[in-house]
Amino acid sequence: MVCFCFLVDQKRQVRSTKPAAGTCSRCGAGASVAEMKTSTRFCAVPFYWKSWRALICTFCGAILRSYR
Repeated sequence: MVCFCFLVDQKRQVRSTKPAAGTCSRCGAGASVAEMKTSTRFCAVPFYWKSWRALICTFCGAILRSYR
């Protein structure tokens, strides 16, 4: 018997942000520290949540550094 389970999607959500010193290396805009939440769904059923912090750009949204 073979069972297939497909990864449907993985979403990143910004919960809150605080200003941080520094600039983005890609676009030169300011940076902020964000509380992030990643949720993973397998076969359309929520399966896993993880909360973590990241240093993100306020203009382009790039993740510059993550603190897990």
